[in-house]
Amino acid sequence: MFTFEDLQKLDPTGVQTLLRHVEKTQLAVGLKGASDTIRDLFFSNMSERQGKILREDMENMGPVRLTDVDEAQSEIVSKCKDLSDA
Repeated sequence: MFTFEDLQKLDPTGVQTLLRHVEKTQLAVGLKGASDTIRDLFFSNMSERQGKILREDMENMGPVRLTDVDEAQSEIVSKCKDLSDA
């Protein structure tokens, strides 16, 4: 079973590819409930401007239900699996 936390095993190229294929709102919701390690992984593979915009979006959305976070994270993992199969 591949989980959202397993994304930390991706290399920088894989993370950047995933970032190009995931909706930014979905990523923001998914990262709201993620560990600092995962957040750092994604932010370190973005431009400074993109990272700033995403952080602002995350702050502006306020509290998010855990079910919404889980759903967004599972969709991101699913997209990652689809990309690896392609």
